[in-house]
Amino acid sequence: MLNKRTLLRNTLAVAAAATLAFAAQAQDKTIKLGVTAGPHAQIMEVVKKVAAKNGLNIKVVEFGDYVQPNAALAAGDLDANSYQHRPYLDAQVKDRGYKIGWVADTVNFPIGIYSRKIKKLADLPTGAKFGLPNDPTNGGRALLLLQAQGLIKLKDNAGLKATPLDVVSNPKKLRFVELDAAQLPRSLDDLDASTINTNFAISAGLNPKTDAIALESAKNPYVNILVVRDADKNQPWVAQLIKSYHSEEVRQFIDKEFKGSVFPAF
Repeated sequence: MLNKRTLLRNTLAVAAAATLAFAAQAQDKTIKLGVTAGPHAQIMEVVKKVAAKNGLNIKVVEFGDYVQPNAALAAGDLDANSYQHRPYLDAQVKDRGYKIGWVADTVNFPIGIYSRKIKKLADLPTGAKFGLPNDPTNGGRALLLLQAQGLIKLKDNAGLKATPLDVVSNPKKLRFVELDAAQLPRSLDDLDASTINTNFAISAGLNPKTDAIALESAKNPYVNILVVRDADKNQPWVAQLIKSYHSEEVRQFIDKEFKGSVFPAF
C-alpha cells in the first residue's frame, strides 16, 4: 500500500512539474505576429502590452499588402496574423492550400467610397473612373457596396465574389480600375472615386466618418480575424493571445483612437 501511495505521489508530482514547465515554455515563447500597417498595427501594439503583463511576448511584423502575411504564416515565418476578414482567408486557403485558420474575431472596418473630385455619389459623371480592390473578396465587397448605393446591379447569384463581369446594369457607365487595395488611396487623384478599405484609408490620412461619401453597413460578413496555423490552434499561447486581444484595454483603445470608424467585434 505504501509503495502504491508513493508511486501515486511521484506520478502526480511529475505531472504537475510537466504542466508548469509547459506553461513556462509557452510564456517564454516570442510570438511573431503579422499585421498590415495602420490600424491593425496600432491595435496590435496595445495587444502586445496587455499580453506582456500575462507573460506572452509578441513581436509585431508589419506588411504593406494583403498577400504576404498569409504566405509568411503558412511558411512558418510568422506564428499568427491579424489583418484580414474570413471571406479573404477562405479564398486564400482554397486557392493556395494554406493550412491556416480562424481562431478569434477582432475588429470590423466598414469599407468606404472616397473621392477628391465629388462630394456625393449623385455627382459622379458618366464614364467615371472608379477604383476597386483587385483581390476577389474585397473587389466583390466593393461592388456590393456600389449596388447598395444604387450605382450598379449585379447578377442575382454573384454573391461575395462578384467581379465587374457580373455587372448587368451600369447606368453611369462606370469604368472600373482594379488595383491592389493598398494602392487605391495613392491613386485617388487619378480616379473620380474609389472604394478603399478602412485600414488603408486611415493610413492615408482619410477619416471614414467624415471623408467617405458612402460607407458599408457595420453589420456585414467582413469581420476581421486572428489566424494561426492549423497545427497551433490548441497551443496555450493562442488562448493567451485571444484573451489579450479581447481585453477591456484594447476595446477602450479602439473606441478612443478610431472614434467609431473601427468597431470591436468581441
